[in-house]
Amino acid sequence: MRRTGTGRRGVVACAALAALTVGAAGCTVQPAGADGAGGPPVRVDLPGRTPSAPASGAPDEDRGPSGAGAPPTSRTPRVLWSRGDSGRDVRELQARLRQVAWIFHGPTGTYDEPTVEAVRGFQGKRGLPRTGVTDSTTWQRLVAMTREPGRWELYLMGGQPADAPDARCRTGRVLCVSKSSRTLRWMIDGRTVSTMAVRFGSEYTPTREGVFSVYWKSRHHVSTLYDSPMPYAMFFSGGQAVHFSADFAARGYAGASHGCVNVRDEGAVARLYGQVRNGDKVVVHW
Repeated sequence: MRRTGTGRRGVVACAALAALTVGAAGCTVQPAGADGAGGPPVRVDLPGRTPSAPASGAPDEDRGPSGAGAPPTSRTPRVLWSRGDSGRDVRELQARLRQVAWIFHGPTGTYDEPTVEAVRGFQGKRGLPRTGVTDSTTWQRLVAMTREPGRWELYLMGGQPADAPDARCRTGRVLCVSKSSRTLRWMIDGRTVSTMAVRFGSEYTPTREGVFSVYWKSRHHVSTLYDSPMPYAMFFSGGQAVHFSADFAARGYAGASHGCVNVRDEGAVARLYGQVRNGDKVVVHW
């Protein structure tokens, strides 16, 4: 009898020990946010935007958990964009780098050598590995320091898509100028021959809207009113003309004309000048 009782107590003790072991394993505390859940988003995407890089879990995820003696994590930041990539997201990267004075050209939408150098400089200033590659940690740091760029920050130096041509542009030989997309289409019988970025006058010297025609061309024109060069000028309304602008080429949409339709691509406007004739139609529309 004594031997049997001892055996039952041993079984109960073993079962209790097992239960404690299971309970301990089931209550192991996992680091908060280890799977990225609950982490703050980088930003809110609106419908129609190009999808942006997904937010990582905790900031600086490559550094591992904080606290003395905490073992570093083996995870590394995910690469988002690098040399040779292109698209709207690269434009945003360049526009944000421009806001913090790490880049001064573009945005071009192409991850070129100046972009690599700008990213490398930004990383080095903040103690990040100077890879020149935009990873999730670099992107989060940049987003925290900048604001969402507007449309004309993304297309400061042109490159934006053109609007559909106005109905008045679909017949004949037409310089079809859209104020909403800031583009000029050179069209013949409804076919687009070339497209280029343009800018217009300020609110104090607006570019007139309507239907006009080219009445005079002047290859080496200089404005008598503003004493400024207007090469490849194609006049269509009083002193207003389509022409190349060195200021537009240098500053983009940060500036404005005195009412003319400025073109920043000298090669493109030179070819256009060679094709346009006096009498060709000009349509300036929204």
